[in-house]
Amino acid sequence: MASGVTDEAELRGFRVVQQLAYECAEAVAAQLGPGVTEREAARMQREWLRRRGVRDWFHLPFAWFGDRTAFTGFRVPLQFFPTDRRLEPGMPFVLDMAPVHRGFTADIGYTGALGPNPLLERLLADLEAHRDLVLREVRKRRPLREIYEDVERLMVRQGYVNRHRAYPFGVIAHKVHRVKERRLAPQLFGFGTQALKGLASDALHGHREGWSPLWSPYRFSDHPPRPGLWAVEPHLGFRGTGAKFEELLVVTDSRDPEESAFWLDDDLPHVRRWREERAAV
Repeated sequence: MASGVTDEAELRGFRVVQQLAYECAEAVAAQLGPGVTEREAARMQREWLRRRGVRDWFHLPFAWFGDRTAFTGFRVPLQFFPTDRRLEPGMPFVLDMAPVHRGFTADIGYTGALGPNPLLERLLADLEAHRDLVLREVRKRRPLREIYEDVERLMVRQGYVNRHRAYPFGVIAHKVHRVKERRLAPQLFGFGTQALKGLASDALHGHREGWSPLWSPYRFSDHPPRPGLWAVEPHLGFRGTGAKFEELLVVTDSRDPEESAFWLDDDLPHVRRWREERAAV
């Protein structure tokens, strides 16, 4: 393929680990019940993936319940880590994991609720427009900072608050890479050191060349999309409820608009959900 990024075999590798991560999210979500804590849900994700051969991570799994899905009151990075918050009937939850398997990286976010939650259903439906917007504007090669602002404006029109601004550097996305497989895969503050080295290397090269591996609302993201794989995660918030997806976007150097950018996989839970909703209507 004329991607300038990677070949089809490598894309398959990233697709496989992304599918594995979403399978984990669906399996763990099906096991959640009243009284389960965020720490227990995060451990369930780790154990499920480790049983399937995952030994390294971009970051260890997170779980957020209730108003923590909207990052209510978050001020410091430590607040992102799982707590003893217990799941209750009707409560929203977000599972977020970034496994590395056979050297390929994924970073995914899965939103659900323990039982009916009409507000969350609305947020999940409204996320589809953000997926469409991101792809359309990346194909136009508009600066990442401008696309970020477009996403935020869409959220405001929908009546929501941008919650990915609560992430470090306010990022909506970051680049991911292949990493070398090693017998020992140490972590630093919950992040895999191998994956962090790749991001740090990108940051160093990007600083010299005028681009950043972080997609943020700040000036360092005031450049066109850089070829590579980007983990994109628009995150909506309405009062104490948050919803997001996270998946890999492939950006290439092709002049063909449809090949210049595309979502790595359209067979993901949130995409299937939107497709089924349209079919039902």
